[in-house]
Amino acid sequence: MSEHPIHDLDDDVHQRVRLGILASLHGVARADFTHLKTTLGVTDGNLGRHLQALEEAGLISQDKTTGQGRPRTWVKITSKGRHALRAEVRALQRLLGTLDEPAAQDLSQQDQKPARGGAAGRRAS
Repeated sequence: MSEHPIHDLDDDVHQRVRLGILASLHGVARADFTHLKTTLGVTDGNLGRHLQALEEAGLISQDKTTGQGRPRTWVKITSKGRHALRAEVRALQRLLGTLDEPAAQDLSQQDQKPARGGAAGRRAS
């Protein structure tokens, strides 16, 4: 398998809203649903679905309370979520580091591996 940094990206974390949720929660004890919705500029349904996915992955926890007569959902990043966010940032840094590599003129899989017959070998006969 390839050593390319894209293989280190976590599908549960990498989606932009989920990454935004985890980043928003990283520096706070907890945040409420309305704060996250306003900060990220997403709809109730969109945020709810992403919170559900993150919770199922064990990256956040949700606590629903009823205070002052209205329900409120508090969201907190878990230790697994903090670890996953840090790993995602490291993977993104490695990916961005590839942008600093010198550009090659042309790249081809055929240039990197010796030919093994295959379809091209059959056409030549």
